[in-house]
Amino acid sequence: MGKLNNKVAVITGGGSGIGLAIAQRFVEEGARVVISGRSESVLNDAVALMGSQATAVCADVSSADDIERLYQQVGQLHGRIDIVVANAGVIHPAPFESVTLEQFDSQFDINVRGLFLTTQKALPLLNDGGSIVLVSSIAHFKAIDGHCVYAAAKAAVRSFARSWAHDLKHRGIRVNCLSPGPVKTPIIGKMGIAPENLEAFENSVAAMIPLGRLGRPEELAAAALFLASSESSFVTGIDLCADGGLGQI
Repeated sequence: MGKLNNKVAVITGGGSGIGLAIAQRFVEEGARVVISGRSESVLNDAVALMGSQATAVCADVSSADDIERLYQQVGQLHGRIDIVVANAGVIHPAPFESVTLEQFDSQFDINVRGLFLTTQKALPLLNDGGSIVLVSSIAHFKAIDGHCVYAAAKAAVRSFARSWAHDLKHRGIRVNCLSPGPVKTPIIGKMGIAPENLEAFENSVAAMIPLGRLGRPEELAAAALFLASSESSFVTGIDLCADGGLGQI
């Protein structure tokens, strides 16, 4: 028997990387999963990997209309939600003095506004006693070159977890934050690093991590499973760092 048997989970940014790994693990544990993302082809490929327990809805989390449409479809398919994983995110590394308004707005629109809408608009369908997992980053408490805007956005995510754990306690809904360290996912290739420099970049990052390597998406999925399942039934408002020790030592 899986840890999420008969549960309905919505996972944003579920087409690749950490989101896809979470979705795959949740399906393995018996959940029916609805993933969202901005690329229909990426979502279709993800659903093909997971089979009939998974459904995809193309949606931009920063669009209130898209989020409304996402939950309309979830309601029609399943009539309820037990788990929300607000995972969709974007990063545009740049030195403070070089950050453009477009880079600033994109990171706050998706990482903050999008996460807010994802969670707020889920509440009418979310069962009492449900679980919300907000994906932040260790950047919210650790200064990293070129990450000042991203870090501020992820600090808002950490703050939301505290506030919402308080705001939703009367419904028994647990809200927790999951903060990854560096993880080997496709997002690294979208940070503007030249392909020929990617391996050297990953090696330099790995050298800073106490465990000596980047994380794997499936390791973050295991942490998300803990927060989403009854294994963490007495846990709410926390920040669970899965970072190889980078932010801890």
